[in-house]
Parts: sequence; structure tokens; C-alpha cells
Amino acid sequence: LFEDHSGTTSPGTRPEDESEGKHPQREKWASKLDFLLSVAGGFVGLGNVWRFPYLCYKNGGGAFLIPYFIFLFGGGLPVFFLEVALGQFTSEGGITCWEKLCPIFTGIGYASIVIVSLLNIYYIVILAWGLYYLFQCFQPELPWASCNNKWNTENCVEDTFRKNKTLWVAANATNFTSPVTEFWERNVLSISDGIEQVGHIKWDLALCLLAVWVICFFCIWKGVKSTGKVVYVTATFPFGIKFYLYPNVTRLGDPEVWIDAGTQIFFSYAICLGAMTSLGSYNKYKYNCYRDCLLLGGLNSATSFVSGFAIFSVLGFMAQEQGVDIADVAESGPGLAFIAYPKAVSMMPLPTFWAILFFIMLLLLGLDSQFVEVEGQITSLVDLYPSFLRKGYRREIFIAIVCFVSYLLGLTMVTEGGMYVFQLFDYYAASGVCLLWVAFFECIAVAWVYGADNFYDAIEEMIGYRPNPWMKWSWTIVTPFLCVGCFVFSLVKYTPLRYNKVYEYPDWSIGVGWTLALTSMICIPMVVVIKIIQSDGPLIEVSQSCQ
Repeated sequence: LFEDHSGTTSPGTRPEDESEGKHPQREKWASKLDFLLSVAGGFVGLGNVWRFPYLCYKNGGGAFLIPYFIFLFGGGLPVFFLEVALGQFTSEGGITCWEKLCPIFTGIGYASIVIVSLLNIYYIVILAWGLYYLFQCFQPELPWASCNNKWNTENCVEDTFRKNKTLWVAANATNFTSPVTEFWERNVLSISDGIEQVGHIKWDLALCLLAVWVICFFCIWKGVKSTGKVVYVTATFPFGIKFYLYPNVTRLGDPEVWIDAGTQIFFSYAICLGAMTSLGSYNKYKYNCYRDCLLLGGLNSATSFVSGFAIFSVLGFMAQEQGVDIADVAESGPGLAFIAYPKAVSMMPLPTFWAILFFIMLLLLGLDSQFVEVEGQITSLVDLYPSFLRKGYRREIFIAIVCFVSYLLGLTMVTEGGMYVFQLFDYYAASGVCLLWVAFFECIAVAWVYGADNFYDAIEEMIGYRPNPWMKWSWTIVTPFLCVGCFVFSLVKYTPLRYNKVYEYPDWSIGVGWTLALTSMICIPMVVVIKIIQSDGPLIEVSQSCQ
């Protein structure tokens, strides 16, 4: 994957290093395609498939695209380009790049590492669930298609019964459940009554979790990136598409719509995690990252948009089959991947074939994102101690330790109470509030402290021309404004976490959740204070060290 520059100088070396005959200090991508596929794999993930389509439907259909594109061009693309260009300019990972550019804001790097470390612990659990479902597909009959299994209760009702709408309305009154829901909750999760009841480890899920961590380790250890992946579009159905894109402009007056748009952009572009900076650090110094960042941004948003057609086509088909409104089948997150979609494919011809395709797609999307994020985490940490961790096989041993520790922590999420722990991490540890906080300070550090014009000069030196001024104005004004607005609205509209809209988390667990969130957010002001104390000088002198 990487070129060996041990014997020759490289275009990735700075011009002054080349003139002095120095060898490059960092490996570089062997080709442009490696970088493009790595970034695409990093941010084209599960959120494109299971979050964006639902948010679009929930928040006014086509009208949701208005705030989405405002945040895309005012926040997502500018910050994405900033991080890649920063990594390329400094040839450093997510922490040391800030030490080089603007030492007082090194806390940005530490905040990103905390977020991505917590994210890597729980995100991969989704892949463990997906792998378990994939294994279950290789049976004569899909186990979630009927009520004839040991985990089913007397309340289980098969979908053939649901087609009789009169009977199904009566059944709903007596709390009947579907076989796919019981398979998910009673077999896969064996879910307990609350987070206080952790229960036993589900060893089948623990083995699946171990398997995906082993895959992730070898992907990073060998430097292997996927050569591409395809989002499978399995069906089309106009009924679902109508609900996906039908515009409801009245929803634009709801602040929650704008919050959803902002947080979705930051999640889907994998920014504020240090991963994009780390990937950019392996670019050659003269690489045109500006052009390719725009192309990759278009690919990312287009994938989200097209995924909505595939997802809502299937949901529309399922709603028609059951004789219910699409609102009754529309789901987001794990509910879509492990309840709604498995239910839909079980109603299609050749259900096993479509189920296998879906879960292979799920694993491909998730694995690429996972090991790119872990690579970003590893690169950032290794760059802190390069002379120690780059000797011999120390880097490989360090990767193994990080993966193993993350696996052990992830075991808490494959217990009988694991779903409650998973949702706690998802809701707080890598929340939109944390990402908005980091993005705001990234823009302040680059545009206001280091200087937007200075950074544009550096970019011009790398790519040969100055990017569109819109990027500079976004870093200076637009992105900070959007981040602050979305951040404040998120806090104002905050509601404590609930599972399945019913189970209320105890106060102590909410406290744990906010502790996870604040662990990353506090890094930035804490490092600022430490740098000021260490400098023994006024704040203006500390900030001038960034010039």
C-alpha cells in the first residue's frame, strides 16, 4: 500500500528537504487511488445507509435537503478539506499536527483521539451483530421468518397473519410481536430489563466481535485497503420513494431538523476524529488534495442520497405487503439493519439470497470505516512517540494491544444488558455535540490563530494555486457560526436517553454518558491552560507561537 522511500527522495518531501538531500521521514501512498479509496472507505459507511434516509423522511423529505446542503457547504466540506490539508502540510497525525501548527490548540488532537477511541469500541459491535446475522442466513429457512423457534413466545405473530389488517389491529391491542423482533431481542441480544442487569456475556456474539477485530487488525497490520465496494440496490418501489422525498417545508421551522442536518454531516464525513488528518499525512507534499476532497465530498453525499432510494424502495414494498403506513415500518440505526430490513427480505422471493447480500454489504461498509478510523487512531498515537513505536515490530505489537483492549471493553456490549451500554456510548461518547465542539476549535485555531491567509499560502505551496475563497470564509465565519448555533440548539433540545422510546436510563448512567462526552470536550480548554502555565508569558505570546 505504501511506497518504500528508503533509497530515493520523494515528491512528498518538502522542497527544502529535497534540496538538502534528506530522505522523507514518512511513508507515502503508493498511488492516488489508495488515498481516494481509503478516505471513501472511511466515511462512506453505515450512516449513509441507515441514518441519512431516515432523517430525510423524518424531517420533511426533500425539504430536509435545504439544511443538509447548507451544512454540507458551510461545515462538512470545509472542515473535511481543512483536516486533509493539515495532515498533508504537516505530515503528522491527528495530535502532532496541531503541535506543529498551533501548539496551544494541541488539545484538539487529544479530543479527537478520545472520541475516535470510544467510537472504535462500540461501532465494531454493529459489525459483530451483522456477522452473526450473516451466519444465521445459511440455514434452510431464515430464523427470523417464523415463530417456530425456541426463543419465540406465545405473543409471536407471523407476517402472514398481519396481512389480515382487521386481525392485526386486534392483535396489536394485546401486545403481539413479530418473529423478527423476537429474534433480535430474545435470541441475538437476550436483552435484560435494564442497564443495571448486565447479565452474562453472549459468547456467540463475543466470538463474532473477536472475528471482526482480528480482521481489522490484519487490515491495518498489512496495510491493506479494500479496492472498492458497491452499495447493492435490491429493489425499487415508487410507494416508498414518494415518502422518502415528498417535501414538507413546514418542518424547516423546527430547530431539530437543522440539528439533525448538522450532526449527520459531521458524522458522515468522519471529521473531528483525527482519521482524515492521519490519512492526509501520508499524501505527497505536492498532491492536489483540494480537487480530490471536492470529488470525495460529492461521492459521500451522493451515496447517502442513492441509498435512500434503495432503503425506502424496500420499506415501501414491506408497507404495502403488510397493509400499513410507511411510518409504521420506517426505522433508523440498528432498528433498520436488524429488524425492518431483515423483515423486508423475508417477504421477498429468494429471501436467503437477499439477506446474504444485505449483510455482506453491511459488513463491507462497516469494516472499511472501522479500520480506517482505527488506522487514524494508531497513526496519531504512534506519531507521539515515533522513535520508540516505529522500531522493529513495535508498531504491530502496539496495534495488537489497542485492538485487544478495545475488544475487552467492547465485551460489555455483548452481554444481556449490552444494548443499553451500546446506546449510552452512541448517544453521548461520539455525539454530535462533541464533534461540533471540536470542529469549532479547529476553525478558530486555523483561521483566527494561525491565520486563514497563512494556511492558504501553505495550500498554494502544496497544490500550486489558491482554493476558492469560500473555504477561507467558511473556516473564518460560516462554520464557527453553524457549529455554535447547532451546539446551542442541541443543548436546548436535549432529552435524556431512552431505549426503544420506553426504557428510561437511571440517573447514574446518564451521568456516565455525560462523563464520556466531557472526557473529550475538556481536552481542548485543559491543554490551553496547561500551555499558558508552561509558557510563563502572556496569552498573546503563546498565540503568536502559531504564526
